[in-house]
Amino acid sequence: MTTAVTPVSPLLDEHTALGAHFTDFAGWQMPLKYDSELAEHRAVRTTAGLFDLSHMGEIEIAGTGAGALLDHALAGELSTIGVGRAKYSLLCNRDGGVIDDLVVYRLADDHFLVVANAANAPTVFDELHSRAEGFDVSVADRSTMTALIAVQGPASQDIVTALVPDAQAALVANLKYYAATPAEVAGLQVLLARTGYTGEDGFELYVPNAHAVQLWRALLAVTTERGGVPAGLACRDTLRLEAGMALYGHELTLDTNPYEAGLGRVVRLHKNFVGRDALQTLSEQPPRRALVGLTGTGRRAARAEYTVYDAAGTTPIGTVTSGALSPTLGHPIALAYVDLAHSEPGTELTVDIRGKKELFTVTPAPFYRRS
Repeated sequence: MTTAVTPVSPLLDEHTALGAHFTDFAGWQMPLKYDSELAEHRAVRTTAGLFDLSHMGEIEIAGTGAGALLDHALAGELSTIGVGRAKYSLLCNRDGGVIDDLVVYRLADDHFLVVANAANAPTVFDELHSRAEGFDVSVADRSTMTALIAVQGPASQDIVTALVPDAQAALVANLKYYAATPAEVAGLQVLLARTGYTGEDGFELYVPNAHAVQLWRALLAVTTERGGVPAGLACRDTLRLEAGMALYGHELTLDTNPYEAGLGRVVRLHKNFVGRDALQTLSEQPPRRALVGLTGTGRRAARAEYTVYDAAGTTPIGTVTSGALSPTLGHPIALAYVDLAHSEPGTELTVDIRGKKELFTVTPAPFYRRS
């Protein structure tokens, strides 16, 4: 009988020493918060927050057929992105349902890094490995040997710059959004990416597990000097919701397709890929529902799986996928799937919040944009 191995972040002891409250996320023990999730959220919006994202999946695709494989496997066209750039894409099944949403980095002409959501990483690896048949590529799962640390917020560029050699200061400053480069941070060789999931400027740093503690401690020292804090997954969720970003398992599932999720722009139907025929058909039909933003005027949040009704509160027309009282805006916000007829901005709807119908208005996401 085999015993399942519980994945562990190489920074687990660091979080414990900082007094973190932990949560099980896709089998990983990860920090939910350290003290106040509200304070951590506000720190990211005003200065910076430091996140451990080592639970994310990292899959390397290498070989002369790497670009062609990714074009075949994913809904987007990855073979056309430049070296050093990144692209958001979707892995779909043959029916057009979303298996996972991903970020793909092109590290060299024939070398890509696919970053998958933690809960889906094994499935993504299996799918890519299976879809690689007939292509001149290797598909390697680097998830358990790679640490991922993110610094997010207005002070993030200053924090990273403080830890690179003087000669690389311009490299950090000039790194574009959705781009990546090798860099030396705190004396360590890292892959430095200007990406994130909070709606703020920010950087993500990929490093071998053996160097994770050294990198974390160096980043934490500078982050706290600048007035920032270590931050957990709780505030990450409210930050991404304010920024209108989808979360797999909530806005995206096998039962959702890119068009109803507002992600039709990601799909490239001119090429052949797994799920293309189904998505071609879906693209020619009005979607059955639409993902919309909702804002309320009270103080009661519409949470995931709450039922959305028409303005009169009599006819159910949808379901909330994510919701919270926005720490930045001070009022309730939510994402929800609703019938297409009720999806126009300005439409008034109601949400059943523990037996009471509360008024919400359809509002384009994102709810928050940084200055």
